[in-house]
Amino acid sequence: MLIGYARTSTLEQEAGLEAQIRDLRALGCEKLFQEQASSVGPRKELDAALGIVRAGDTLVVTKLDRLARSVTHLGAILADLEAKGVALRIENLGVDTSTTTGKLVLTVLGGVAQFEREMMLERQREGIAKAKAEGAYKGRKPTARAKADEIKALAAEGLSMGAIATRLGIGKGSVHRALAAQKEG
Repeated sequence: MLIGYARTSTLEQEAGLEAQIRDLRALGCEKLFQEQASSVGPRKELDAALGIVRAGDTLVVTKLDRLARSVTHLGAILADLEAKGVALRIENLGVDTSTTTGKLVLTVLGGVAQFEREMMLERQREGIAKAKAEGAYKGRKPTARAKADEIKALAAEGLSMGAIATRLGIGKGSVHRALAAQKEG
C-alpha cells in the first residue's frame, strides 16, 4: 500500500500543502496524512503515518524536506521503516529505498541537505554579527526589563504575577524574573 505524507510549516503555505496532496493522490497513495507544523515541533500526523505502515508498504513524500529535520532524524525514520519492512519514496528526487541504490542516494542527499542548512545558518549568524558591529542590528527591545519599575509597583499593590503579566502585556516568566532580580539586588 502507498501511504502519503504531506507537510507545510505554516498556515500561509496552504497552496503548497494542496499541491503535495494532489501529487500524492496522483501517485496512487491510498492513505494520506497531512499537517501544517514546524519541522522542529511535534508532528502528530507523521507519527501516525509511521505508526500504521506495515511490511510491504511504501511511505511516499513529494520532497525530502517535508519529511526529516536532519540527517539524524532521517536516519531514525529510515531505521524505523526498514525494521518494519517499509520502503520510502521521495518523488522529486526519484529515490526509492526499496533498492540498494535508492538507500545510498538518500543517505548522500540527506548529508548534503544538512550541510546546506548548516551553511545557511552560519551565514545568517555572520550577517547578524556584522550588522551588530555596524550598529544596524540591536535585536528586539527588552520590553519586560523596560517595565521593571511597573512590575515592582504592581507587585507591591498585591497583584499576582499572572495579573501583572496580563496588565502589562508581557509573559508571566518575565514578571517572575523581574521580581527575582529585585530580591537579588
